[in-house]
Amino acid sequence: MVKKIIKSALLKIVCFTSLFLFVNCVAKKKTSYTKKRTVTIEASEEKSNSEATENEYRSRKAEKVIGTALGFSGVRYKYGGTTRKGMDCSGLIYTSLLEHDIDFPRVSYQMADEGKRISLKEVKSGDLLFFRTSKNGKRINHVGLVVEVTGDEIRFIHSTSSRGVIVSSLREGFWNSTFIKATRIL
Repeated sequence: MVKKIIKSALLKIVCFTSLFLFVNCVAKKKTSYTKKRTVTIEASEEKSNSEATENEYRSRKAEKVIGTALGFSGVRYKYGGTTRKGMDCSGLIYTSLLEHDIDFPRVSYQMADEGKRISLKEVKSGDLLFFRTSKNGKRINHVGLVVEVTGDEIRFIHSTSSRGVIVSSLREGFWNSTFIKATRIL
């Protein structure tokens, strides 16, 4: 009888955990393009030598992480995945950071609590973008890594349930309308 109760409890825990992780990174396509954001990037003032050196280090680290993430382009979506056989959005970020000895949470809503919140005007390559893609969800459930900022366009790599690991633009209606915040972790 005790064994049955333990088995039942373990089954419930496994089911709950699986459901929790599944809900965390599933992105649903939205057809409404009503919300529009304008992004402008301003030139920064000259920086001191120590700030310049720090920025160069950050930039090199970011490029390495981005290179790792881009190496997963085309990998299919797999809920909870962190390998070339399949990845979810937070698995892509987690794996890319871990490859460069950056310890980071595994789940997107926990990732959103890390780093410094920044405005879209401040976004650079290597920063993270967070989204709430569920109509009824109240917390962040999707994350992407900024790979390029050109003019007013911010491009980021992420894993979607429909297309796997891809690079998208924040100008796209769905991603623009579900965007919540950006953070700097590097």
